[in-house]
Amino acid sequence: MRSSVPSFAELMAHCGRSAVHLEMRDSYAPNDRFEAWRRGERIDWSDRGSWWHPFHQLIDETVARGVLVRRARIISEPVSEYIRWEHYATQANVVAGEQVRWLPRRLATAIPLPGNDFWLFDQRLLRVHHFTGDGAVVDDEIRDDRETVRLCASAFEAVWERATPHESYEIN
Repeated sequence: MRSSVPSFAELMAHCGRSAVHLEMRDSYAPNDRFEAWRRGERIDWSDRGSWWHPFHQLIDETVARGVLVRRARIISEPVSEYIRWEHYATQANVVAGEQVRWLPRRLATAIPLPGNDFWLFDQRLLRVHHFTGDGAVVDDEIRDDRETVRLCASAFEAVWERATPHESYEIN
């Protein structure tokens, strides 16, 4: 049975101006790339074929169409092992054309935030992510009601304004 939620690729294909992503968890379900990093394996950034995935290609094509793609991450400090890996692996997102910023959670106290991570497309359509406590994706939902879209857009912009660009954010 096909999900009623359009795929991420479908949503990006219909996006004309902007796609923003807010992440607020300190860890997500482990994946093969994270586990490899934990074992000490590192990405050979000069070998693009070894790390370039369909997601990166999609972002690259979307940005080439003139869509601004931004990602902001709210994180606890000191950072979790997962965030340490995400920071390392974010180079791939940047090469694909995403703009990425990091905001320490202590600087987010005065920002009204939604309860879930999300993607917002063209300031009108939300793809909201629902996770288990361990960070595994349960499901996604599509929302387009004005109040929720307004909250998420406002939250993203407030986080973005306070956050540090990826190239300037250092993990100790």
